[in-house]
Amino acid sequence: MKKHYVLLILLVSLFLGVFSQNIMAQNIIKEAVVKIEGEVLKPLSLSLSDFAKMKHVEASMKDRDGKAQQYSGVAIFDLLQQAGVTVGKELKGENLTKYLLVRCSDGYEVVFSLAELDPSFTNRVVILADAKDGKPLADGIGPFRLVVPDENKPARSAHEVTHLIIRFAKD
Repeated sequence: MKKHYVLLILLVSLFLGVFSQNIMAQNIIKEAVVKIEGEVLKPLSLSLSDFAKMKHVEASMKDRDGKAQQYSGVAIFDLLQQAGVTVGKELKGENLTKYLLVRCSDGYEVVFSLAELDPSFTNRVVILADAKDGKPLADGIGPFRLVVPDENKPARSAHEVTHLIIRFAKD
């Protein structure tokens, strides 16, 4: 009889351990954030719920096979403004040597000069997307994806973005 209780206790413990790991994994997914840091006045850490409250815009981009895809997200320029990045009238002289490093969860990184993202320099709107075709981004792509319209290759349209880092270029 004692063996049955020990076995029952072990099974319940195992079940509770697996159950609590699933809950923790779900909380991690819900708490996904993108951080904006570096040469900024106000470092930001934005969760999906913070992101959902922001003004969203649409952007389309072709995938590797040339098929058009529709994304929704926040303009990178708007995110940079919120963090107090030097843009607009202040983006001149030495400030033109600033760049945005986009870092992803797998270590993939891409770079943009700030002028490539500023509407006073370009008509292209690069977004940090949280939805595709009206649905949250799939695992392995989101929760945040950089969408760069009008590029011949989608190589800078990075998946699973975790950090937007502003830096000065060095010689």
